[in-house]
Amino acid sequence: MENMDATVITTSLPAMARDLHQDPISLKLALTSYVVGLGIFIPVCGWVSDRVGARSVFRTAIGIFMVGSILCACATTLSAFVLARFLQGVGGAMMVPVGRIVIFRAVPKADLVKAIGYLTMPSLLGPVIGPPLGGAITTYLHWRWIFFINIPVSLLGIYLASKYIDNERGGDAGPLDVRGFVLSAVGSALLMLGLALIGEHQADDRVVAAMCALGALSLYGYWRHANRTETPLLDFRLLRIPTFHASVVGGSLFRIGLGAVPFLLPLALQEGLRMGPFQSGMITCASTFGAIFMKAIAGPVLARFGFRRVLIVNAALAGIALASYGMFSQSTPVLVMLLVVAMGGFFPSLQFTCLNSIVYADIRPADAGRATSLASVVQQLSLGLGVTVAGMVLQVSSRLSGHGGLSVADFLPAFLVIGLFSVLSIPVTLRLPHDAGMELARRQ
Repeated sequence: MENMDATVITTSLPAMARDLHQDPISLKLALTSYVVGLGIFIPVCGWVSDRVGARSVFRTAIGIFMVGSILCACATTLSAFVLARFLQGVGGAMMVPVGRIVIFRAVPKADLVKAIGYLTMPSLLGPVIGPPLGGAITTYLHWRWIFFINIPVSLLGIYLASKYIDNERGGDAGPLDVRGFVLSAVGSALLMLGLALIGEHQADDRVVAAMCALGALSLYGYWRHANRTETPLLDFRLLRIPTFHASVVGGSLFRIGLGAVPFLLPLALQEGLRMGPFQSGMITCASTFGAIFMKAIAGPVLARFGFRRVLIVNAALAGIALASYGMFSQSTPVLVMLLVVAMGGFFPSLQFTCLNSIVYADIRPADAGRATSLASVVQQLSLGLGVTVAGMVLQVSSRLSGHGGLSVADFLPAFLVIGLFSVLSIPVTLRLPHDAGMELARRQ
């Protein structure tokens, strides 16, 4: 549901912008506000799950996401839409991380790669269904209907969670790190929103600069606080574990690049190449077919080459694939676009399988909640930062070109930048031991 919601929205962004009387690039605020909701509440998901139980948190999260979806459908202004997306982010902050905690505690460590594969295969249906569905609804009905799809899915999810998930707690959760929660929430929210507002006309430039500065200072304050506290909300000491460090730090750089694609590619196809929403959605969903194919061969690839080598080589290939989106033009055959976009799903899919598996390679079960919280918040903020970076580069490129609207040439610099971020993860991965995660890889 979460993946489908995200891909449906990005396909429909130009139509939403016209209906809300906004520039299409301004709609990145709606994507960023969702990530802000994630960034604020993901840090406490591990603690809350340990305190009240995984099933209770999971069902509540689905309910909050459903309410946020209804409010998105009813929004008539950009401000209302941004606030509704923030509420969706609050629900999403608990859904995926708590689901991963459940999987980690239920599955033997040697079977984690296989379990992660089972976990992600159904979720890939969202990006398959989302773009063409969003395009069809936007073209033949109205974009508001895309949010009502989440209501029956949410109700089904609450029923299934009640039936199949135990309300397991993670032992003694300890007291909540209130000071850490406030610092991390204020820091991530202000910094992400401040960066998203750069170049917009929604707030005064001095206010935007103050938001960025205060957000950065709050995050620095949290970093100092976490190093002095015995049980911090986000425990940076876990980054001393090489496999966890590579997954979180290297993975965050990779995700900055990939996080921009759902925002940038539909915009390039519709605003740059003047495609309709439905045609754009059909091309965009090709990436998921590449991702599904990669899931089927990820285990043997890891068993043959190991985590370190795959992460290094595959990051370069993924960067090249993402950057090549910027070469699309009016004369590019649709079949070539489909093949390139499929490759843009093929290589990142393998990277995510590696990153999502190796993150737990050397984590103790007692640290699962804290590790999931830290990894999830960094991952989601990286994805949101990708949207912000892509929007900023696109704005600069459009202004330098000197014409009023967006043209296809404006997107090339943005795609080159996001491809570069994927490649920048390689120096971090190079620090991994050659046998990192071999217990997981050989099991495949």
